[in-house]
Amino acid sequence: MPNERPSSEEQDLITGSGFRFDTQYTQLPSVFYRLGDPSHAPQPKVVVVNDSLAQELGLRLESLASETKAALFSGQILPNGSIPFSQAYAGHQFGGFTMLGDGRAHVLGEHLTPTGRRVDIQLKGSGRTPYSRGGDGRATLGPMLREYVISEAMAALNVPTTRSLAVVTTGARVLRDQPLPGAILTRVAASHIRIGTFEFAAALDEPKHLRQLLNHAVDRHYPELARASSPALALWDVVAKRQAALVAAWMRVGFVHGVMNTDNVTLSGETIDYGPCAFIDSYAAATVFSSIDEGGRYAFGNQPWIARWNLARFAETLLPLIDDSRSRAVAIAEERLAQFQTWMNEAWTEMMRDKLGLPGQREDDRSLATDLLELMEETSADYTNTFRALSAAAVLPPELERARGWEAWRARWDARCERARGDEPGAAARDRMRHANPAIIPRNYLVEEALDAAVESADLGPFQRLVAAVQTPYEEQPDLAPFQAPPPDSFRNYQTFCGT
Repeated sequence: MPNERPSSEEQDLITGSGFRFDTQYTQLPSVFYRLGDPSHAPQPKVVVVNDSLAQELGLRLESLASETKAALFSGQILPNGSIPFSQAYAGHQFGGFTMLGDGRAHVLGEHLTPTGRRVDIQLKGSGRTPYSRGGDGRATLGPMLREYVISEAMAALNVPTTRSLAVVTTGARVLRDQPLPGAILTRVAASHIRIGTFEFAAALDEPKHLRQLLNHAVDRHYPELARASSPALALWDVVAKRQAALVAAWMRVGFVHGVMNTDNVTLSGETIDYGPCAFIDSYAAATVFSSIDEGGRYAFGNQPWIARWNLARFAETLLPLIDDSRSRAVAIAEERLAQFQTWMNEAWTEMMRDKLGLPGQREDDRSLATDLLELMEETSADYTNTFRALSAAAVLPPELERARGWEAWRARWDARCERARGDEPGAAARDRMRHANPAIIPRNYLVEEALDAAVESADLGPFQRLVAAVQTPYEEQPDLAPFQAPPPDSFRNYQTFCGT
């Protein structure tokens, strides 16, 4: 049954809260979406609202009572202009193709910020849709709080990401391996157009639909590409470059996405889907956290290769739009994929130059960085703390300084930076390094402790303290030292789960 619209009094408050919906996605053919309201939530309650993000979006939520916010962010009342819908898409999941769609999400609409920026406002965990594929369409509190804290940490780390505006509980229990409190996340995204959206369009085998999706995506994100000789090829190029920059940013902060399926690759270049993600502690390129990634497909060090694989799938969908001749289109796409490897290598190497404070560019910079990573892996050095220490902010891990090859590497680094052996980085290099090497990340064990307290004891204190700590990840704050500690030994074999 459709949810009720607000009472006149509530509507006046919500109208004055700044929501401005101007949705264009639903102008596409209806095969790309299905209209439908979020499911009933018997007793929604606010858990957290991101007031700073709300202000950035031009929302004035302070005028709303807690009950009204809870009803709004659970989809029980819908602002004027909101016509909720769920999107259709496909995707390669762990290499296998399947038709998908928003099985537990409703886009309330496209909101225009005061600066004219267009963003999707989506409810995640809001109930069944035509794409639920037998699922209940619900989400539980733990995974929604996980997405909130990690997406907001990523934003503070200067990594392109979707954002979290609110989490509310629904008042319903959701059955997983045990009954858990139901919850809904309000996600803000530049859009939810994915490589998987194009895979869906291509699978329809209807050229008109594919062309319409291309035009919409270009207009939404890169309108300047409409004048290109081949908008499809130009779109692939810009998406590929953004993916190279995004993956390099992930690796800068030690982030492992965990589910780099094509349905989780946005055309905007934002990180999306914080299910089985985690951050590495001790450095190891083969680090995998996701319980379902048994083959290590999405390991930390594999992320550049997987980005290329995903972009190959994107190129396949665009072949009919790149050239009328399939053979010519394939040849052009293969050339671009080779070019992506160059873009990825350049993005990774420049990222490592920032982390090491290297001036200019030299051909052996990549080997300098990879040799350090090999030393770190041999000694199980903490990734975050080691690079922060190199920024002259802390003491290096003793096991690294005792490692065979450390003194030789340090001498190479000093020579590359043109300083006396053993000297600390100069002020300019140190500043550059500290902006690349965070002091604080959302450590996996701290995230789990915060989620356990929130779910099992209704204690939001650890969650709130963690959210506050990750807001300033590059600043040295002695009182936040506990958030920099590596995990206890009991946490060495950490696994993450999708939460669905």
